[in-house]
This record gives sequence, C-alpha cells and structure tokens, in this order.
Amino acid sequence: MLGGIGRALSHRDYCLYWSSNGVNTIGRWMYRIAVGWLTWELTESTVWLGIVAFSETFPLVIFSVIAGALADRVGYIRITFLAQTATALVAVAFAAVTLAGWITIELVLLFTLLIGSLEALTTPARIALVHALVPKQDLAAAIGLQSATFNGCRFIGPAIASFIIAFAGSGAVLVAVAGTFVQFCFVITIIRADEPKRNPGPWRDLMREMGDGIRYSMDHVGIRFLFVMLGVTGFLIRPIIELMPAFSAEVFDSGSAGFGILVSAIGLGAMISCLWVGVRGQTTGLTRLVTHSLLVQGAVLILSTLTGYIWLAAAFLAIVGFAMLVGGVGSQTLIQNAVEANVRARVISLFIVISWGTPAIGALIAGWVADFAGLAVTIAAGGAMTVALWFWALRLVHIVEQDLEAAA
Repeated sequence: MLGGIGRALSHRDYCLYWSSNGVNTIGRWMYRIAVGWLTWELTESTVWLGIVAFSETFPLVIFSVIAGALADRVGYIRITFLAQTATALVAVAFAAVTLAGWITIELVLLFTLLIGSLEALTTPARIALVHALVPKQDLAAAIGLQSATFNGCRFIGPAIASFIIAFAGSGAVLVAVAGTFVQFCFVITIIRADEPKRNPGPWRDLMREMGDGIRYSMDHVGIRFLFVMLGVTGFLIRPIIELMPAFSAEVFDSGSAGFGILVSAIGLGAMISCLWVGVRGQTTGLTRLVTHSLLVQGAVLILSTLTGYIWLAAAFLAIVGFAMLVGGVGSQTLIQNAVEANVRARVISLFIVISWGTPAIGALIAGWVADFAGLAVTIAAGGAMTVALWFWALRLVHIVEQDLEAAA
C-alpha cells in the first residue's frame, strides 16, 4: 500500500535513521521556536530577532560547501556523530543557563552561533547518508519520505514548543530539545551504511573542485534560474518565519498561543505541499508550478498583513507555506533531475547555501527595516517584490523548462 515508501522503510538502517532523524528534526524546530520566543521575551526587538535568526542559519552559508567535502573525507556517519554530540552538549548548557535565570541576549547569540555552526557541519553528510542506506531503486522514495518528514516536523515541532512555552517556558523546551539531540547521537552509532570510498586528495584540488561546482551551476541556464528564484523568495518571503514572534504580537496582539497558531499554519501547509509534490511523482510541468508558486506566495502574504483576524491570517499563511514548499521541493527535484552526476553533491551544497542563507540575511535586514517602517509594511513589501519577480520568471520559463525536465 505504501509502494516505494514501504520498500525504503523495509531497510533496517534507513528505518532507524529516518525515525531517529525525525525526532531530531522535531527538536530542531522546537529549538528555533524557543530561541525566537526567548529573544522576544528578553528584548521585544525585531532587530534582535533578525540578528539571532541570522546567527543560527548563516553558518550554513560559510561552512556548507566545505562541510560536504569534509564529509567525503571523514565519512558521513563519523562527522555526523561528532558534530551532533557537540551540538547536544551545547544544547544542555543552553538549557541549564536558561533555567538558572542567567540567560542574556548576548548568551542567546553565542549559543545560536555555536549550534548553527555545528549543524552546518552535519547537513551535507545527513543528505548524502540517505544515498548510503538504501539501494538505488528505492532512493527516490527515501528522499521523498525525508522531505515529507522534515515538513511534517515543521508543523509538529512548533506546535509542541508553543504548548511547552505556554505552560513551562522556553527553558523547558530547550531541555526537551537536548533530549532529541542525545537520542540521535546514540542511534547514529548503530547504523551501518554503504559509504563511498573516501577521497584523501590534496586540499588544493578540493578548492578547485568546489569552484568547478559553482561554475557549473552558473553556466546551466535552468539551475541558475532556479537559484535566482530560490534566493529572492528566501530573502523576501521566508523571513516571516523568523519574525513571527513580532508578527503575532504587533499585528494581532497575541501571545505565545497565537504565535504557535501562525507558525504551525505555515508548517501544515508545507507538509501538505510536500506530500502533494511527492504523490504527483513527475517532473513534467514542475518548472511552471515552481514559477507560479511565486505569485501565490507574494499575493497571499500581502493578504495576511491586511486582516485583523488571526485565524484568517493562519489560513493565508498555510497557503503561503504550501506554495513555499512547492517552490522549494520542486526546485530540488528539478535540480536533481537536470544535474550531471559528477557534480551533484557540489550543486546540492549550493542549494543548501541558498535555501538557508538567504532567509537569514532577509530576516536580518527585514528586522531592521521593520523597526522604523513597521512589520506589516515590511512583510507586505516583500510579497509585492515577489509578485514582481513572478512577471520576470514568466518570460523565461519556456526557455528553461526543457533543460530542467528533459531527463524525466
């Protein structure tokens, strides 16, 4: 009944990894919500929300491409275990300091920088590890299940975190987060993976190969098109997630419960979107779907700033979340379909950099702009500029769709 997903889960090591990584991913989303709410409690500043969001995700921009090369040299499981163990220790310290009442915004910034840097080291290895846990014929199903799980956790994590915050505070959330990190450290030690042979070549070759991956991506008209769209929407649309504590408080005068409603709405839309793209199961026509998702994201985000009713805004944000993941998962699928095998990992590492880096930069700038222009105006302006990008993309989609979908 489950088709390819059932076959993927029949492999012991992948099933262990999928379930443990799912719990860990819930913890990562709980962590983001706890840090955002803790920052707002300490400062009530959109500027600080942007700074903290930037410090958490910007390390991916710095370390992602290098981390991918490091994973090939050290081994996927080994680097994941070492970095995740360090992450768990930092999370325990973060929780202890918060519960003791010693937390300051400067310490929040320090902890988020540390955890963000360690997570950056594991991200390419985690993605590559899936390839080493299932045979080739089950790879598509395994990747689809990973994406669906990630976006399901995007819904579950904020819901759990907002509930705990309402009754026990951010410190209690951080304790639970540390627990999710610890269990993943244990499970990763009992997984056996068919990892590729390591490449201990000289560092000068590694730097040249990273440059080759960048040049390939920029020379490929379809991949370049997708990277531009991902970068602009990440910069203009995605910061709403990091700025949600302020959006909930300033636009709807709502506390942690309203905050959880709005964040969970985006996560629910994203989860449904990912499942829909997976069930659709084809790349034909996907380029146009990704392109039209820009219009939906921009227009509906504007509507969410114009209503004074939080449940209506939640419905709008669920649509935004749906369209956001049509663009994100669709783009990743098209890139995987079009890219040459010998540069796949390097191109995917650039996808990671853009997907996580531009929202961090966008949140940082949007936080500053919102401080003097107002948050609703700032968010609506991002939506309007995204709609403008859609008009640009419409003129190019017929040129790039053949390159992106031809190998289907």
